[in-house]
Amino acid sequence: MSEKEFTLKSEKKTGEMHLSDQALGAVMMALQKSLLEQTDIVPVLKNFKLTQSDSGDLVVINPPVFKMNHSDVDVLANATETEE
Repeated sequence: MSEKEFTLKSEKKTGEMHLSDQALGAVMMALQKSLLEQTDIVPVLKNFKLTQSDSGDLVVINPPVFKMNHSDVDVLANATETEE
């Protein structure tokens, strides 16, 4: 790449974007899911489909979903009681 091409590419202005509260929640859910399932978070994050809301914030249109059974809930409840 020539110096002129580099200069032109670096001068391009990009709009600033921010995560919406929903998108931040989706990231946190992905983290929680990867911790509970002991799996890698990277594929989940890479598969996020993002769109821009009317207010200009990023929104995840395919947030992670995970299911818990009653024994999982009991384990989490017992862990919470132990911490108190």
